[in-house]
Amino acid sequence: MESGPTAELIRAQLRRLRLNADLSQEEFGKLVHYSGSQVSAVELGQRPLDRLFLKRADEVLKTGGLLASLLRMAERDGQPSWFRPWLEAERTARQLWCYHPTLIPGLLQTENYARAVIRADDMLGHDEVERRVAVRLDRQAVLSRPQPPKFVAVIEEAVLRRADEGFRGLMAEQIGHLLELMEHPHISVHLVPAEVSTHVGLAGPFTIARGDDGGWVGHLENQLGGTTIDKDEAVAILSDRWESIRSEALPQRQSMLLMKEVMTSWS
Repeated sequence: MESGPTAELIRAQLRRLRLNADLSQEEFGKLVHYSGSQVSAVELGQRPLDRLFLKRADEVLKTGGLLASLLRMAERDGQPSWFRPWLEAERTARQLWCYHPTLIPGLLQTENYARAVIRADDMLGHDEVERRVAVRLDRQAVLSRPQPPKFVAVIEEAVLRRADEGFRGLMAEQIGHLLELMEHPHISVHLVPAEVSTHVGLAGPFTIARGDDGGWVGHLENQLGGTTIDKDEAVAILSDRWESIRSEALPQRQSMLLMKEVMTSWS
């Protein structure tokens, strides 16, 4: 169950708004397609906060999306401490440079691809998988805000080709999504072709963000989570490595043609 001040605020606001609308828990439950006992459990913190429930509550109570927005804040509050500095850097970035040797970067993932990747961790239950998927999709809003960052991603061709018969439909959807995103002038995706057998990036994924103040922050992913890098010397090393990796990648147009070729090869 969600805990923390923001989650408590959501429950308090839900109860206040319901009472102001002169609705009993039973009456409100019928409007949002929940039972009165389920509404009570949500308000008391005995039932997890649910996105669909809060979306319906916002509609019924005419809040302008308040409760759903508070839930997104609660989910950010619930992120591990090591991840919060990076989330803030990502949210306010003017530029984002991302390299990943084994996966489609999170900001470019479809819902189905994200779910498949997150579900691969068999230590996570269904609810936690769905929560993480929702948080990942919410993070993608940074690319569609009024003044989005310039986002450049470099991935390996092998990432697109890692698809058995049962996974190809999902990957075809994902590649189609990449091609759509690449139509936006602020989003670039470049492939490192398979014939480039080795380069410095294969040591691991990383992202670099440039903020409003012109400063750069890096983020390294690993099996236990990740690390935010803000030391000038370390960020400079990541920048040098980015330039080296980027020089191995194909231009955007050639990358798009290769993506389409991969999809064609499956059929």
